[in-house]
Amino acid sequence: MSLKKPEMVLIDVDGTLVDSVPDLAYCVDEMLKQLDMPVRGEDRVRHWVGNGVERLVERALTDDLDGHPDEALMARAYPIFLDLYAENTCVRSGLYPGVREGLDYLKKAGYKLGCVTNKAEAFTVPLLKQLGIYDEFAIVISGDTLAKKKPDPLPLLHAAEFFNVSPQQSMMLGDSVSDVKAARAAGFQITCLTYGYNHGDNIADANPDGLIDSMAELESLLENAEAQLAS
Repeated sequence: MSLKKPEMVLIDVDGTLVDSVPDLAYCVDEMLKQLDMPVRGEDRVRHWVGNGVERLVERALTDDLDGHPDEALMARAYPIFLDLYAENTCVRSGLYPGVREGLDYLKKAGYKLGCVTNKAEAFTVPLLKQLGIYDEFAIVISGDTLAKKKPDPLPLLHAAEFFNVSPQQSMMLGDSVSDVKAARAAGFQITCLTYGYNHGDNIADANPDGLIDSMAELESLLENAEAQLAS
């Protein structure tokens, strides 16, 4: 893996900044109870997260990562989930260890910071605000901000244009193959966290440019990249 020091860093939310599964799992199981269906539990939900809440509900209803439920069932279930999640966006969720240190470093070092997530804006903004990190980002691009979301490159390219930074000077920080695909398609570098949500697969297999166990390691990762560039 080789990494060049970027000018801009875009950061994913679920599985990168925030462990949101406890709240999502609660809402999934409460939804299923209202539908007289078996609950799925946190471990299954952790395996399903990463492609937006609509896809999560589909997976929960079918108990299958690739599942697509009956349209009538989905039409009943989805509003129930949305109501539950609106009340439980940040009751049980929290920042991963090292996130605050990583953000503090990036801000002190003068990086341009944006947030790009597939989570809908109605949930993204309250979550980031409640966890005290919303103001760290000059731009927050949610799953419904633009016509397309990750793994499409549009959100990343939109942010690069916002900051007037070229894709070659940009880095995505995420945890899933969706982040890797979006970064590659946009011409960004991609660094991944090992702890996030990637449907049970090892994110190292996606061959990101950088791989770290904590955002607290960003300083050494990026300073080493600068040192290599200077040598």
